[in-house]
Amino acid sequence: MKNATNVVAWQTERVELWGLILVGLAHLVHHKKAQAAYGRHIILSPLVRTVPARLAWFLQEMPAFLIPLLLMQLPHKPSTMGKYLLLKTFFLHYFQRTFVYSLLTRGQPFPLGVMVSAGLFCSINGFLQGHYLLHCAQFDDKWSSCFRYNIGLLLFYLGMAINVHSDYILRNLRKPKEIVYKIPTGGLFEYVSGANYLGEIAEWLGYAVATWSLPSISFFIFSFCFLGPRAYYHHRFYQEKFKEYPKSRKALIPFLF
Repeated sequence: MKNATNVVAWQTERVELWGLILVGLAHLVHHKKAQAAYGRHIILSPLVRTVPARLAWFLQEMPAFLIPLLLMQLPHKPSTMGKYLLLKTFFLHYFQRTFVYSLLTRGQPFPLGVMVSAGLFCSINGFLQGHYLLHCAQFDDKWSSCFRYNIGLLLFYLGMAINVHSDYILRNLRKPKEIVYKIPTGGLFEYVSGANYLGEIAEWLGYAVATWSLPSISFFIFSFCFLGPRAYYHHRFYQEKFKEYPKSRKALIPFLF
C-alpha cells in the first residue's frame, strides 16, 4: 500500500512538473511585448498596492527555503545524496536570496500581486524540488563521483558567483535613496546587460545537470523562460535610455544574444 501511494504521489507530481514547463513557455509567449510589472518595469497607479522591496523579497523567497527544510523533518527517511544535493544547491541559493539579498536590496516597492504570485511559485517549487530529492530520487553509490554531478555543481557555483557579484555591482550603482538608472560596468556586465540573470540561469542549469531529474529540468526551463525575456527587456531599456550604451554588449549571452 505504501509503494502504491508513493507511485500515485509521484505521478501527481509529474503532472505538476509538466505544468511548470507549460507555465514557463506560456510566460515566454505572453511576455513578448511586456514584462512582469516590478522593478524598472513597474506600472504604478492608485489601485496598485505595494510592499517595501526588502520585505517583499524576504516574504516571497522564504517558502522555497522553509518548505524543503520542513520536509527534512518528516519521519520518512530521506535520500542521503538527495539531501546533500538539496543543501549544496537549492538551499544555498534560497538562503542567500532570503537572508542576504533581501536585506541588502535597494529596489523599488513591489506590487502586492507580484509578491503573492512569486511567493506561491516559490512554495510550489520548493515542495516539488524538496520532495523529489528527499523522498523520491534514487541515486547510486557512485553518483557523487560521476562526471555529470561534478560538472553540474561546478556550473551551479560559477553561476551563483556571477549572480551574487552582478547583484553587488547593481546595488552599488546608486547611492541610498537615489532612484536614477546608470549603466552597469564590471564583471560580465562588460559583455551582457543581464549578467545577474545569466548567473541565475547558469545556476539552475548546473542544478539540473547535477540532479538529472524532471523536477530540476522543469525548474531550469521555467527559469530560462522567465529570466531570458527579462534580460532582453533590460537590454532594450538601457539602449533606449542611454545613447552611449556599448554597442557590443548583448542582452544575455556574450557575443551571441
